[in-house]
Amino acid sequence: MLEVIPGLQHISLDPAKLLAEGEVIAIVDDDTSIREPLRIFLESNNMAVVEAGSANELRSLFSTVNIALILLDIGLPDTDGVTLLPEIVNDHPGTGIIMLTGMADLEVALDCIRKGADDYLSKPVQFQEILLVARKVLERRLLISENLKYQKDLEKAHFRIQLVHQLSLKMNSVYLSTVELDEILQAILVGITAEEGLRFNRAFLVIFDNEGKVLQGKLGIGSECRNEAGRIWAEMRERQLDFLEIVQNIRKTCLNGDTKITQTIKNLQVPVTDSEHILIKVALEKHSILVENGQAEVPVDRNLIDLLGEDTFVVVPLFSPSKSLGVIIADNFVTRLPITKNSIRSLEIFANQASLAIEHSRLYMEMEDKIRALEEVTEELEKNKDLLVESASYSALGQMSAQLVHVLRNPITSIGGAARILGKRVDDKKTLEFVHMIVNETSRLESTLKDLFDFVTHPQADKKCEPLYPLLRKSMLLLQPTLVKNSIELEYDIAGPDPILEMDEQLIRKMIIHLARNAIEAMPDGGTLTIAVRQQRGWVTISFIDTGTGIAKAIQDRAVDPFFTTKTFGTGLGLTLVEKIIETHGGNFSLIQKPEGGVEAKINLPEKTACSFGI
Repeated sequence: MLEVIPGLQHISLDPAKLLAEGEVIAIVDDDTSIREPLRIFLESNNMAVVEAGSANELRSLFSTVNIALILLDIGLPDTDGVTLLPEIVNDHPGTGIIMLTGMADLEVALDCIRKGADDYLSKPVQFQEILLVARKVLERRLLISENLKYQKDLEKAHFRIQLVHQLSLKMNSVYLSTVELDEILQAILVGITAEEGLRFNRAFLVIFDNEGKVLQGKLGIGSECRNEAGRIWAEMRERQLDFLEIVQNIRKTCLNGDTKITQTIKNLQVPVTDSEHILIKVALEKHSILVENGQAEVPVDRNLIDLLGEDTFVVVPLFSPSKSLGVIIADNFVTRLPITKNSIRSLEIFANQASLAIEHSRLYMEMEDKIRALEEVTEELEKNKDLLVESASYSALGQMSAQLVHVLRNPITSIGGAARILGKRVDDKKTLEFVHMIVNETSRLESTLKDLFDFVTHPQADKKCEPLYPLLRKSMLLLQPTLVKNSIELEYDIAGPDPILEMDEQLIRKMIIHLARNAIEAMPDGGTLTIAVRQQRGWVTISFIDTGTGIAKAIQDRAVDPFFTTKTFGTGLGLTLVEKIIETHGGNFSLIQKPEGGVEAKINLPEKTACSFGI
C-alpha cells in the first residue's frame, strides 16, 4: 500500500510549467483509502486532480476534463489496467500514464512499458516518489509537446520562406502584367490567411490609384477562403508544386467564390489629403500600426472599423524605394486570437513581396506605354515619309508646271490657232495633211500641260471627325530635324480643350507641313516658330507665326498666286494648295505682316456641331 511520509507533503513545484491551463491528473484506483490521501497530497502541491474508481469512470472523465497524466492501478474491478492501457494510448495520445501495482513483477512492468506506459511503480510506494515520477513524466510530456510545436513552427516557417523565395524568383525573372500582378497579390493574401501561412482570418489589400491621390481598396480574402487555401498549401507541399501551379490552383478554387469580402473592401476610398487617417499615416510614414479594441497610437477612423466590422487589426505599409504604394490590413475576425509582434513581422515580409510585385508591374506598364508610344511615332514616321517626299515633289513639280505653262502655253496656242486658220484656206490635200498634223500635235501638247497641272492639285476631301492637337504634334514631329538644323525653336500656344474638326486628316497634314516649311524658310538665321490655336464662336483659328524677315506688301498680295514663287515662300504652289485645302474645309486663309517682324499665317476653320456632340 501507499505510505505517507511526514514532512514530505509539500514539495515545491510550479504547476504552470507542467500542466497547461485546464489540464488535470487522474488517480484511477478502486481503493478510496489510497485515492483520497494521494489526491490531497498532489493538490497541496498545486496540482489539479480528479478521481476514478473504475475504467468506465475514467472513460467518463475523458469527456468532461482534459487529462494530462493518469496514475493507473492495474487491478480495477471492471477492466484489467494492462488491458485498458492500449485503449488509452490509442484514443488519447499524448496523455502520460504511470502504472501502479501491488506486485513487483518485472515481466508485467515491461509489458506495460511496451504497451505505452511512461513508468511503472510497485506498491507500497511513497508519495514523494510518486510526485517525483509524475513530475518527470509531465516534464517529458511537456518537452515532447514543445518539440512537436517547435517542429511544426519550423515547417511553417520553412513553407513561408519557400513561398517568399518562389515569389521573389517570379518577380526577378520577368516583369508583371496586370493579370500576373493580380495572381501574385492573391497568392500573397492567401499565404497570409492560410493555416500553413500566417493564419490571419482575413487580409485586405488597399493601394493608391495611378495618380497617387486616393487610397483604394482592391482585394480581400476572408474566412470563406481559409479552409480551401489551407488545403491548397498542403497539396503544394506534398506534390512540390511550383509557383505557377500554386496561383493557378488558387484562382480555380477559393478566389473565384470569395467575392463578397472583395466588394466590401472596394468600397474603401481615402484621399491622400486626409493626412490624419490611420491608413494614410501608415502608407506615408511607412511603419505598421496595431489597432486593439478600436485604439492605437493614432486616432482610428470609426468608418473604417464599421466597414471591416472589426476593431482589432494590424495595418502594414506597402512601399517601394521611390514611393508609397498602399497598405495591407489583416485581422482575426473569426478566431479572436491576439495579433502578436511575431505575426506582424511575418506579415511585413509578405507585404514586402506585395510591394515588389506592385512596383514591378507599374514599371512594366510604364515600359509598355513608352514602347506603344514609340511604335505609334515610328508608324507615323513611316506613314508620313512619303508625305515629305510628296511635298518636296509637289514643290518641284509646281515650279516646273508654272514654267511650262507660262513659257509654252502662248506659243502653242498661237501655233494651234494659226494651223486651224490655214486649214480653212488650203485646198491642196498634201499641204492640208501637214496642217492637220500641226493642229493635232498642238492639241496634244495643250492636253499634256493641262494633265500636268491637274496632277499637282489635291483630290476630293474625305472628311471625318478628328481631334486637332494630336495631328498638329505628329505633323510637326516630321520637321523636327529641320527645326534643329536651322536653330529654330518650336513653341505651342494652345488654349482650351482639344477641338474636334470635320476634316480630311491627310489634307490638313499637308497644309500644316506646307505652312511650317514656309515659316522655316523665312528664318534662315534661326528663330522661333509659334503655333497658336484659339476657339471662338464655332470657329477654330490656327496661326503659324515666325520671327523671320517678313514679307513686303506687294509680295504679300501675290503670295497665294498659283505661279508666284520666292525662296521664302516656296514655289507658290504650296500656298495655293493650302488655300484650296482650307476652302475645301469651308475656311479661310490669310498672311499677316507682324509689326515686330515675321509673318503670321492664319487659318480659320469651322468647328462642326455634329463633331462637337460626337455624331
